Amino acid sequence: YGFKLMLNHVLDKFHPDYALAAFDAGKKTFRTKMYKDYKGGRNKTPDELVEQIPYVHQLCDNCGIKSYQLKNYEADDIIGTLAKQADEKGYETLIVTGDRDLIQLATENTTVARTMKGVTQTKHYTPQTVEDELGITPTQFIDQKALMGDSSDNYPGVSGIGEKRALKLVQKYGSVEGLYDNIDSMKKSKMKENLVKDEKVAKEDKTLATILRDAPIEITLDDAKYTGEDKDKLVPFY
Repeated sequence: YGFKLMLNHVLDKFHPDYALAAFDAGKKTFRTKMYKDYKGGRNKTPDELVEQIPYVHQLCDNCGIKSYQLKNYEADDIIGTLAKQADEKGYETLIVTGDRDLIQLATENTTVARTMKGVTQTKHYTPQTVEDELGITPTQFIDQKALMGDSSDNYPGVSGIGEKRALKLVQKYGSVEGLYDNIDSMKKSKMKENLVKDEKVAKEDKTLATILRDAPIEITLDDAKYTGEDKDKLVPFY
């Protein structure tokens, strides 16, 4: 019921020509194979929610929206890959999400609408607004996360590097790779020691933080054409 209310609001507000609802296929992905504690601190999904997920997929289908999940990959990777396909065709794309991580996907054609209260309030991120708010580009947001870590996704970052220091390093060196290319020229400090010690961590974290744009999805934009509600299916479903 809550999902349908949010879906109604999104459809009424944005009137899409194409629409896709992306879902995680499970907790095991290529990221958990890389780093076994990835997202390890999260609470177990309540059974009362798990048992409703098949009905959510059916609801999407009855509402004319393609739903999709892909084994070993996250919903974010599906979104990133399909958004890139749309970008290459010059489509105007809107990603509606509660996850701040997806601002890395903002491009000239792709806007990320981050939900603030349910979905009735959204904050829109374009490359310009990301730069205005954070002082970095959308893709550099990945580098910042790699250095500072992410408590929600449960990867550590470089020891002693917080959000502000990570931001300054990315602004100065451009990327994690740029930082380590210039590490020898940095003056001696505890921060430099930590950066040298945790180089492998920073580079692994960047992979964990990067949403794929080339996941092996088996759908295309044509599969995501929004067809509208099928009331003949929805009435008995309700």
